[in-house]
Amino acid sequence: MDGKTDNWVLEHLRALRTDLAEVKTDLREVKTRLGLLEGQVASLFGQYAVLSNRIDRQGDDIEQIRKRLNLVEA
Repeated sequence: MDGKTDNWVLEHLRALRTDLAEVKTDLREVKTRLGLLEGQVASLFGQYAVLSNRIDRQGDDIEQIRKRLNLVEA
């Protein structure tokens, strides 16, 4: 290769390296933000699970009240 071709290749390699560094930085940011979103979604589902369990237990509580009041057979 002649000098012009070598310089051209080196320039492109440097540009690629710079672009790759930017992509890596962006990817780190995206991963961080995705992790935060996953945590928020998990906490939302956790809250719904607790609420769902509370609703399920209310059915059992109502059944116990009915039994104590002799509204159903024990």
